[in-house]
Amino acid sequence: MTWGKLLQPDLVLGDSIVNLTSDILEKYQIKGLVLDVDETLVPITAMNASEELSLWVEEIKPIVSLWLASNNLSETRIGRIAQSLNLPYITGAGKPSRRKLRTAVTAMNLPVEQVAMVGDRLFTDVLAGNRLGMFTILVEPMVDAAYAVRKYPVRSFEVWVSEALGASLDSRK
Repeated sequence: MTWGKLLQPDLVLGDSIVNLTSDILEKYQIKGLVLDVDETLVPITAMNASEELSLWVEEIKPIVSLWLASNNLSETRIGRIAQSLNLPYITGAGKPSRRKLRTAVTAMNLPVEQVAMVGDRLFTDVLAGNRLGMFTILVEPMVDAAYAVRKYPVRSFEVWVSEALGASLDSRK
């Protein structure tokens, strides 16, 4: 598989995760979601899930199995967020490694093709999901309002490299 294909999300949401609807999941026959935490679910500075995210989780939970998978090593922070959402989680996932993602997919008892990796980063979330054979969804990062004007040079670099390698990152549903 080429680097362009490994970095190509199956779906570019072009919005935050709370806009990932049951209709979209049904359209792609997704039965499980492995969710990145930092800047996918919460700003990297947040210690708690927002009310908007909590409502989204409660709405989507009856439709799909959910797991959190974070590269973050902070058991305290990630555990607190997971506990507030009442979701199982993995810290120190080491994405783009597939090992801990496979653990989450296995726990869901679903075929890997019916599970989506959802994240805001190409070189970790999308690459890991594609390497495992998951459906991959790229979302816009959740950012702390105090840092909203900040540019994301790492993400910008990832987008530039991915497109140079042949990935198309146009929003499409």
